[in-house]
Amino acid sequence: MSEVRGTFDARFEPVAAAFAETVTEPEAGGAALSVWHDGVEVVNVWRGTADARSGRAWDERTMAVLFSSTKGLAALVVACLAERGRIDLEAPVARYWPEFGAHGKDTLTVGDLLAHRAGLIAPDVDLELDEVLDSHWFAALLAAQKPRWTPGETHMYHAITWGPLVREVVVRATGRELPELFQELISGPPVDVTLRATDAEIARVARLSPSPAYEAQSRMLAEMLTDEAGRRFLTTGGAFPMGFITEDGGFNDPRVQKAGLVSGGGLGTASALARTWSSAVTPTRGRRVLSEHGAALLTRERSSGPGLMDAGSPGPFHRWGAGVQLSSEALGWLSDASFGHDGAGGQAGFADPGYRVGFGYLTNRMQAASNVPQIVSALKAVLDAA
Repeated sequence: MSEVRGTFDARFEPVAAAFAETVTEPEAGGAALSVWHDGVEVVNVWRGTADARSGRAWDERTMAVLFSSTKGLAALVVACLAERGRIDLEAPVARYWPEFGAHGKDTLTVGDLLAHRAGLIAPDVDLELDEVLDSHWFAALLAAQKPRWTPGETHMYHAITWGPLVREVVVRATGRELPELFQELISGPPVDVTLRATDAEIARVARLSPSPAYEAQSRMLAEMLTDEAGRRFLTTGGAFPMGFITEDGGFNDPRVQKAGLVSGGGLGTASALARTWSSAVTPTRGRRVLSEHGAALLTRERSSGPGLMDAGSPGPFHRWGAGVQLSSEALGWLSDASFGHDGAGGQAGFADPGYRVGFGYLTNRMQAASNVPQIVSALKAVLDAA
């Protein structure tokens, strides 16, 4: 615990201790954890290195790449719009975006799009990074594609394509860009979490590096690829490297962090991430961003069980609401009511309405398996003992 910086309520010392054990190579990378309970931050700790090249230490202001935890934040925006009647989750996407209806996609609902049921998991052609980062161009390309399955009939994770598709629905429905709506409707001041970073925020970001286990996992996936469709799915048509990062490329590239990709690439501190999720379930710094009705719209189960590629698999399987991951055997959080989103390499942000908790864990040392379960286990023990 001596190398852990930050503060925590004395009751939550076991949580801080569990966090400390997740940073096994502090000279190679770092991590941060925040927990908000009943609208108050009870844990805000960090450890390790933000940039191993320069030796820059992780500190309270360090921002990290959220990877797909960004999807959960975007889903909060859509839920907020839905509870205000600006978007109908049960309406066809084509109501807002007529061009999307090509090739039998005209009946796919907004809710199904959010729950990874569109059949647009990858581009049909190879792409350059700048093309993928042009969200509206990329969304138009995907809308013109034939889906990989009958839309709405099954699900498969839309790792990168989810963001441009959802962002386009929001701009068509509201005339506003999703990253800006996130700042207005969800994050509020202080702005320490963003879906589209500025140069000032990028100056605070922790540089990503792979752990040996993560590198091995990426090599294994590359060796398993036997067709163009699989390669395009895992690399977005070659625009991203396998494993999402290189020394200065992929999600280490400032262009990605500034693009507003929405599928990933957002930046935040662990404290701001956890505060945001706390505000989804309980008043936090005077803000409650979702009503009970909005939370119900967000968390109604829309995808579960075996997906397109899971035939014959015993599981466990993920569960999805309208863009958020729901607690499941594959992703156990505090309770069955927990909801949020994890991210590549070990990131996670979620809320639990029963425990009135917002949680955020971030790391720049990419891991093959998440360290979050051991922290959540310690947190649950503390809360249940109260």
